[in-house]
Amino acid sequence: MLNRRSATGLLAALAVLAAPVAFAQGYPAKAIRWVVPYPAGGGSDFLARTIGQQLSTQVGQPVMVDNKPGANTAIAAAEVARSPADGYTILSADNGTMVFNSALYSKLSYNPDKDLVPVTLMGRFPMILVVGPNSDIRDAKDFVAKAKAAPGKLSYGSAGAGSPHHLAMELLKVNSGLHMVHIPYRGAAPALTDLAGGQVNAMMVDLAAGAGFIKGGKLRPLAVAHPTRLPQLPDVPTFAELGFKGVEASAQVGIVAPAGTPPDVVAALQKQVAAAINQPAIRQKLVDFGIEPVGNTPQQYGDLIRSEVQRWHKLIRDQKISLD
Repeated sequence: MLNRRSATGLLAALAVLAAPVAFAQGYPAKAIRWVVPYPAGGGSDFLARTIGQQLSTQVGQPVMVDNKPGANTAIAAAEVARSPADGYTILSADNGTMVFNSALYSKLSYNPDKDLVPVTLMGRFPMILVVGPNSDIRDAKDFVAKAKAAPGKLSYGSAGAGSPHHLAMELLKVNSGLHMVHIPYRGAAPALTDLAGGQVNAMMVDLAAGAGFIKGGKLRPLAVAHPTRLPQLPDVPTFAELGFKGVEASAQVGIVAPAGTPPDVVAALQKQVAAAINQPAIRQKLVDFGIEPVGNTPQQYGDLIRSEVQRWHKLIRDQKISLD
């Protein structure tokens, strides 16, 4: 009897230990809900739908994109944080979600460190300094010189206070000792329209949002805030090439899941998403849109988030930027 009891107990213990593995091997067994914290049609939405379609083909299950905009991504983040930790509800998370918001708001409806776990960084949207077609600013060095010569006279637009576009320009301001006037807009599109029309002097924008204006000659790119030149703009130098060290900024969009999601499920999801990103046709589609594809590991994405928190929280505090 004792032997039977011991055997039964051992089998039960083995079943518990094997459960996460079996769950991960059977994942996904139903549709995945992919929450995007922005309206349909933007860069994050494009990224989720492009990768989601390929992911669905790979795993043989529907991937349903659900747009939940609002509160600088906090509405969607809080909803996903409260969802079952089973891998069937995931979130497109950008710098705002995982890095900026905890410094921009004194109270937040979710905790990016405790409520969400990193899965993978899908891609980066490098920032580019642009001016209008009729601007007398010749290049990035000339821009800095003119801004220094007339403190508070030059204005710059952004996709909104606390956006990657806003903070990228703040980084350049601090790096170069500039004083300029910030004009926040409700999204990149109206800011770009006013920049092209001469209502503001400059802007930091990602290529995904600004490509149409740049290709159409409505904006002139001066420098890219990236370690290397962009393949889509090979003639535009980096800030580092021009002598401005440390001016690197991008919108970084990854996938996160509710805290408590089994590590094997996170690993299985990361593996499938990375495979989707690296599928040649998908990868080229992302590059053509203006995205630098990544698809790194959960550990690498988590390490990146922690290093970005240290970097950007100091800037936000020093510049006294708040969304309260």
